[in-house]
Amino acid sequence: QVQLVESGGGSVQPGGSLRLSCSASGTTYSSYCMGWFRQTPGKEREGVATIRTSDGSTDYADSVKGRFTISRANAKNTLYLQMNSLKPEDTAMYYCAADWRAGGSCRRAFYDYDYWGQGTQVTVSS
Repeated sequence: QVQLVESGGGSVQPGGSLRLSCSASGTTYSSYCMGWFRQTPGKEREGVATIRTSDGSTDYADSVKGRFTISRANAKNTLYLQMNSLKPEDTAMYYCAADWRAGGSCRRAFYDYDYWGQGTQVTVSS
């Protein structure tokens, strides 16, 4: 079965950078969409960035545009999220997700994604 494993989280100061990685295994075919979501206690899981695997089209939440970059290595089933200029409000558990439902935008609600990793914690504080 499909398994997603995130890594790269940690604690950084405001303005710092982190790069998250997500390794996928257990499937022959690439998902249609891959994305990063985040969640803090008491808040609903929200989409951060997504990428459509067919053409590499990306989408970002307004709050992270210009600071975060999502990318995917085709040679390996690996998804990345480069996070720069981190802010305290970026503090959250970050999850990697994949969805095999084809068609349309990958900017989908979290509950529409099929598979999830265990999450990696990102903490931004001074």
